[in-house]
Amino acid sequence: MSHPAWRRVQRHFSISAPRMAVRTHLSWPWRAVTVGALVALVAGMWWWGFDFGQIFGGFNRKAVEAELATARADSDKYAQEAARLRQAHSTVESELAMARGTQASLSKQVAEVTQENTQLKEELAFLQKLVADSSRQVGVSIPRVSVERGAGDVWNYRVLVVRGGAPKDEFDGHLAMTATLGPTANGGPAAIALPADQPETGPALKLRFKYYQRVEGTIRVPPGAELRSLTVRAFETGVGTPRVSRTLALS
Repeated sequence: MSHPAWRRVQRHFSISAPRMAVRTHLSWPWRAVTVGALVALVAGMWWWGFDFGQIFGGFNRKAVEAELATARADSDKYAQEAARLRQAHSTVESELAMARGTQASLSKQVAEVTQENTQLKEELAFLQKLVADSSRQVGVSIPRVSVERGAGDVWNYRVLVVRGGAPKDEFDGHLAMTATLGPTANGGPAAIALPADQPETGPALKLRFKYYQRVEGTIRVPPGAELRSLTVRAFETGVGTPRVSRTLALS
């Protein structure tokens, strides 16, 4: 029989000896810190490996983000430049439209002034000849009568009355006109007498001058009527018969 002490030693070191575990005791805060550090380390390694994998694989996310930021900045700059150019274009278009309108107005004024200048030259030449002839022709004459159609059923007339010789006083009187009309659709009058048929024309037909006077006015005709001729007579105040008469045939 073996000694009891020897049997205890055998049980302690033999195969059948009970297992023994060695454990290090750590508090929960330190465990949390350790776990967090490990997680951060693993995440950092993963991110570092992800970035380098993108670089090595031909895709650099940071470079792409930088390019996108640059592209956005360029896009904003170009958008602002486009807005500025649109505003400038609108301003230029407005100025151009104003310039065109001004040019058209000036062209119209130049044409009117040119026409008026031509008429004045003609009038001047006519009056110079008239003055030269007036010394030889004594009395009142009507050297010029003109008629042209205006707007609607209105006709415009111009008459020049001249007094020759060497008058010492003014001529006082009036004009009387007879407008002969063509046929009208509603059977209107065949002639119109001024100022009898249109009293409002009377003031324009008054005469008071020493050497000459221009008389201008309008004649209203029935709708659709045509003016065929115009006879103008100059009367002196207090005298029943005309001093001079002239007829203008239009057709």
